[in-house]
Amino acid sequence: MALPAAEWQGRTARLWAALEPALRERLEAASLQDAVRLGCDLLREEEAALVQLCHRAPTDKKPEAASWYREQGNWEFRQGRYQAALRLYSKAASHELPGSPEVSVCFANRSAALLHLGHFEVCLEDIARAESHGYPDRLLPKVLLRKAECLLCLGRLQDAQDVLRVLESRIALDGVMTTHLTRLKKLSQLKVKLGGKERCPEPARGEHGGTQGESEMWEENNRISGASSSLSLSFDAERGRHLVASQDIVAGQSLVKEEAFVSVLCPGDSLPLQDGDTAWDTRATNADLYCHRCLRQLLASVPCQGCSYAKYCSQDCADRAWQQYHRTECSLGALLLTLGVFCHVALRTVLLAGFTEVSRLVAGSHRGDKNLQNPEGSCKPLSEAADAGAVSRGVPGCDSSGRYQSSYQALFHLLPHTEQHSPEHKFLCTLSVVALCKQLQAAGLEAAVLSQESPQQWPKPKTCEKISDELSPELKTVAEAMLRQMLQLQCNAQAITVMQELGPGDGAVVDKKPVRLATAFFPVLSLLNHSCCPNTSVSFSGTAATVRAAQPISSGQEVLHCYGPHWCRMRVAERQQLLSQYFFECRCPACLQELESGVKSVVSIRNSFCCPKCQAQMQGEEDTLCCSNEACATSASRDHLSGCLQDLQQQIKKALDLLRVGKADQAIKMLLKCQMDAGTFLSPEHLLMGEMEDHLAQVYATLGKWQEAARHLKKSIEIVEMHHGPSSVETGHELFKLAQILFNGFAVSEALSTIQRAEGILSVHFGPQSAQIQELQEMKACLSELPRNILQRT
Repeated sequence: MALPAAEWQGRTARLWAALEPALRERLEAASLQDAVRLGCDLLREEEAALVQLCHRAPTDKKPEAASWYREQGNWEFRQGRYQAALRLYSKAASHELPGSPEVSVCFANRSAALLHLGHFEVCLEDIARAESHGYPDRLLPKVLLRKAECLLCLGRLQDAQDVLRVLESRIALDGVMTTHLTRLKKLSQLKVKLGGKERCPEPARGEHGGTQGESEMWEENNRISGASSSLSLSFDAERGRHLVASQDIVAGQSLVKEEAFVSVLCPGDSLPLQDGDTAWDTRATNADLYCHRCLRQLLASVPCQGCSYAKYCSQDCADRAWQQYHRTECSLGALLLTLGVFCHVALRTVLLAGFTEVSRLVAGSHRGDKNLQNPEGSCKPLSEAADAGAVSRGVPGCDSSGRYQSSYQALFHLLPHTEQHSPEHKFLCTLSVVALCKQLQAAGLEAAVLSQESPQQWPKPKTCEKISDELSPELKTVAEAMLRQMLQLQCNAQAITVMQELGPGDGAVVDKKPVRLATAFFPVLSLLNHSCCPNTSVSFSGTAATVRAAQPISSGQEVLHCYGPHWCRMRVAERQQLLSQYFFECRCPACLQELESGVKSVVSIRNSFCCPKCQAQMQGEEDTLCCSNEACATSASRDHLSGCLQDLQQQIKKALDLLRVGKADQAIKMLLKCQMDAGTFLSPEHLLMGEMEDHLAQVYATLGKWQEAARHLKKSIEIVEMHHGPSSVETGHELFKLAQILFNGFAVSEALSTIQRAEGILSVHFGPQSAQIQELQEMKACLSELPRNILQRT
């Protein structure tokens, strides 16, 4: 949720509509500084309503919720669903009070799930957490037995023997031997294994595991931090600051490697608690699945000591987050979730920048520095200068030496487009940042924000119950900077995406989809202008972005990035509508071709309806569509055909639901019927036809019918190539799945050729170190090691 909760948006919209016309005019023309001042007065009417909204997104710790989650985890564990149990034990741990014996039980229970899943190292970490949090002595023998088993599986024989000796002595000291009979039997079995130096199966690879490929060649630019030396910073009045190739660039070459200046995890879909609710949501969202600092996938999360929301991949990440920003954000969790990710990013940005730097740049804007209102206005084209370094010193965002850094200074100089945002949107943003700053003051967190005192001197944060009446001058400066950042985010926010597995992820063929994981500021990445047919591809690893050339780029050519609406995914009218939020009209080659030549978009043609009688394309811009075959002359209602499409999509969803509950045969029958129905009114090249082929391949793979699965997936790939191109990332992902199917089906020669093609495409988009490339290489190595006579037969 980028913007605030719908209820808060509605209240601010009604307040705006009720303002006196003269006051609305003042607000529309107000500077950011004046908008904050006026917002402080206007917020008073809505403070109580905002506090009530915060109660619907609680982030405080609730021991009763912890107990409920732990019981749910125990039930899943008894059913053998260890992954589900793992997540529920993590939820329970996040709600337990620090230092309570119950939190040690959560970690111990979670260690049992980790042992069953084969994550032995992480299991040992949870056992250590349980012991350090005061795990009860009477329960310690079973945890020690689990510890010895993990050590044995890891091949740490001496450590395992030491633990078993401790366990034997504890059991001997316990007078009631009958309570340990089962453990004694297990202990003797482990001792036999130790005596024979028997090894357990290889431990499961961690969530972040995988061998690293060879490092890519990289020479950093001495004028642009995080950029390759093959790029240069340029400027002109039409395109503003932008990046240009200073030499010929080959496809797959890394161009930018930048760590986000700031990133905030998008919480994901979750059901807000209603008044009177006593149950808690068991679904796993982004907030449960990824580290709130580094965005790595969580296996056994480390909960925040103060709130139930923030979770981390390690104690190190938890400590760093606390020092950098979470000590301020912790007690404000409910308010931040209510005000949305953009407001959260704005707060975290000023916390990371520090008040000294924030106040310096805000004060510069007050002194009439027009560059801060229109950073591009005073710049001259770099080509006009004999010394590019001398000119770049005048480019906003560059330091005194002319270097463009990934810094708060560069971020502050990104265009806020203050005059182009709607007055209602500016009003919403103003009241949101003012409300947040008032709560910072009311909760006693002003010193933390201003970095005026050490953490030991801070007062204990107060709960979000009452918002202070007036902001201090320093917090007004913070609010102004946050308002600027919030307005900048509409045009400069970068979505960090990750390929997330669909389903449990334990099948032979892994299906994935892109998911928005976080919202971030990347100052250098923001230099890339948009094109609907870009020449780059952007991928993410945690909070780091890598830009690679998706095709050869000639020296002098601009380096372009797609902001979302790609030419092969939607028509020009739809693209232009989406791009309007960035306050420019796209004039890229794809848009110009469709706008000026009248050429119909291939998206429109391929995703069109077809005639129910002769299967020719239906055409027309009105409510009634006519067959393009003049000899046929069939007509049909657009609404009727759209209704058929919606019904078809519902049937496909039901088929996939059947697959999820293990009814593969029924899923196949339903999908085949969907195909027949679709053929009567959809173009054979319609993207949905390809999706159905992909779903059929998934079902047949579940049944181990590899040849059938491959046949359907090949048809899907044909349609994906038509829509996205043979070297697109979409085609690469489909080829990756086909390689898995052919590998599992033992079609060796075809698998090897598919692996080679998938590797060639995916390495361009994600680089040689990506997890998918590593898996493809492992499959290739395995197939290449087969006996020669088998390779010849296949």
